[in-house]
Amino acid sequence: MSKIIKKSFLLLLFAVVLCCVAYPLVLLAIGQVFFPFQANGSIVNGSDGKPVGSLLIAQPFTKDEYFQPRPSAASYDGSASASSALAVSNYALRDRVARTLGPIVRYADGPKAGQLIGLDIEGWFQRDAYQGSPHIVAQWASMHTADAQAWVNTDSLHIAYVSDWQKTHPDVVSQFIKNNPNTPQPGPSDIAVTFFQSISNDHPGRFLAPVTDTGAGGHAITAIQLISTGSDIQSIFFDMWRLDHPNDSLQNIPGDMVTTSGSGLDPHITFQNATYQLDRVSSKWAADLKRNPVEIRKEVADILEKNSFAPFDGFIGEKMINVLQINLALRSRYGTPK
Repeated sequence: MSKIIKKSFLLLLFAVVLCCVAYPLVLLAIGQVFFPFQANGSIVNGSDGKPVGSLLIAQPFTKDEYFQPRPSAASYDGSASASSALAVSNYALRDRVARTLGPIVRYADGPKAGQLIGLDIEGWFQRDAYQGSPHIVAQWASMHTADAQAWVNTDSLHIAYVSDWQKTHPDVVSQFIKNNPNTPQPGPSDIAVTFFQSISNDHPGRFLAPVTDTGAGGHAITAIQLISTGSDIQSIFFDMWRLDHPNDSLQNIPGDMVTTSGSGLDPHITFQNATYQLDRVSSKWAADLKRNPVEIRKEVADILEKNSFAPFDGFIGEKMINVLQINLALRSRYGTPK
């Protein structure tokens, strides 16, 4: 019996040393000697030599000078990989897609073929009439209660602004409490719909957004201001504009511009997606650099082509672009955006 136990123990010890020590060390050595870049997470450095990210994990880019990745259900958090798992009938999916489409969709035909619809959304919003009725913002808040509450909770500036509004509108708050006795002390998000209805009545054709200005001493100061133009208007109110303009023909866009990947962290976009973003990216660089937009567009298109790839050297699949890699190439060519 003791001989069997001794042999079993030695076999176990051998297996532990082989599988838990020797094998990992061999793989570590092979990785560090022959594939050090991949073995260490495919981390890339910026122009200052500091790490800026991994080519394997998507990250957000907010400046118009950069190409944007696919939407992420994990908010680009590498420790929280997840898909959206939203059905086509889910309101949250429709709202997210609509907000993405507003600033980027173009007319498909007619006298405005190829033009962005954003300016028309702004003009429609400023006229302040939806489905023949006034006060677009009030209607939006009533139709999209969750969005109105989310707007309040998104930023501390929003919360502070609504809190200040509550103090200066005691009669409106009292009426809200009277109509909602189960909420005797409403917080900013509780009163979001009433807040936007008040804003719509007092400032028709206007919405609210953080705006950064230069204050005394050259310091940047961000405050909530009334707006009637910009990407916030185009994205938030695109869905309502579309319902008001059902017969306008709009261009199709690449599917990966509005759909998340299974992991929510896909670092790649299709070449078609990148090409759709090309005009925005190149025109912004041209404005920053004060150069000919046609020349900059050709240069950026060449950078895209050089950084594109397809699986198995193009044998299968479609051409792809690594978003971090292409944006680093742009930064290397043109410098840091303003």
